[in-house]
Amino acid sequence: MVKLNKIYTRTGDDGTSGLVDGSRVPKDCARMAAIGDIDELNSALGLAVVALGGSEFTADLVRVQNDLFDLGADIATPGEDFAPSEMVLRIVPSQVDWIETRIDTVNDSLPPLRSFILPGGSPGAAAVHLARSIARRAERTLVAASHEGSINPAARMYINRLSDFLFVLARRINNGDDPLWVPGASR
Repeated sequence: MVKLNKIYTRTGDDGTSGLVDGSRVPKDCARMAAIGDIDELNSALGLAVVALGGSEFTADLVRVQNDLFDLGADIATPGEDFAPSEMVLRIVPSQVDWIETRIDTVNDSLPPLRSFILPGGSPGAAAVHLARSIARRAERTLVAASHEGSINPAARMYINRLSDFLFVLARRINNGDDPLWVPGASR
């Protein structure tokens, strides 16, 4: 169980952050940028949860929020061994499988796409679209982090699938009545 008695530690005043193994890295390294983008994504999902109220999709988003804490812990744990343990959180294939199943289930109820979609529609869908775009950025920073050190392959798969899930979820929230891009409409 996590217990935080003191919120500030002063250990980051030198521009570094601590990783799970006790090592310290610059706050602007790619690994920390990925952790920060995932934190921002989690906050955007919190906004989406509030916008959706008691929607049938709220539980899915709260599950993803919990998974994102696992993902942040995974990325904050350097090393080559990606096996989870009682003391080490890692994204596991079953988390990726769950997202893939949800993508298929949600997408099956949607009409085929006729055009690119403008992010928007309802407030809930707009919030999910915002989270989707942040998820795509988080994936890019996670890939950048993988060039600097080993990253769990399941973590990369999870964040890749997550943006797809959020895309189909936003469409479902709009009941497939999405605002569509009209190429050249403003010429």
